[in-house]
Order: sequence, then structure tokens, then C-alpha cells
Amino acid sequence: QVQLVESGGGLVQPGGSLRLSCAASGNIFSVIAMGWYRQAPGKQRELVARITSGGTPQYTDSVKGRFTISRDNGNNTVHLQMNSLKPVDTAVYYCNLEIQGSGFPYWGQGTQVTVSS
Repeated sequence: QVQLVESGGGLVQPGGSLRLSCAASGNIFSVIAMGWYRQAPGKQRELVARITSGGTPQYTDSVKGRFTISRDNGNNTVHLQMNSLKPVDTAVYYCNLEIQGSGFPYWGQGTQVTVSS
């Protein structure tokens, strides 16, 4: 059983910052990558940022230079520092975990991020 617990969402004004965190627990033997996806109303879920166990980050173009993903391997925790937030960043953000030996990724319950004045 694998669980992902997210925290850090909320309401912020344009130009502001938020930090999302996700802690994974359970039968996790070998992590391939952890990441964040988001889904805005009426849109498909999209990758925001992903970081491999080796520390290689990947970002969607729209957040490059504004968002930073980091990971604490020892605690299976991933963070997403979001700066210079824009209204288009408004969405439910989901933590994602890829582990070896599993044919599917694991998902958190989602945390709402709203950017509005």
C-alpha cells in the first residue's frame, strides 16, 4: 500500500508564491521519479514538473524559470516551489510517484491552487 499526502495549496495573488509538498509512504522499494501534475477546469491533466531519483528535473515550458522541483530521497518527499504565479496556474495539483515493479503510477488526492486578485 502506497500513500501520497500533499500539502501547501491555497489562494494567492498574481505574482505571489506557494510551496507544495508531497510525502510518500508505504511499500516503496525503488523510486523512479516523483512529480506534479495539474488539472484546470475543463482541461486535461498535464505534467508540471518531474524529478528522477538521480535528481534530473523536467518542467513544462509554461513554468520554466518560475517553478522549482526538489526532492528529499531519504524521506520520499517532493516539493514544488512556485514563484511569480499567474492566474493561468490555477488548477488542482496532483502529486505523482513512479516506482519500479509497478505498472502504474500512484497519485495524491490533489490540492487546489488558486491565483486571483
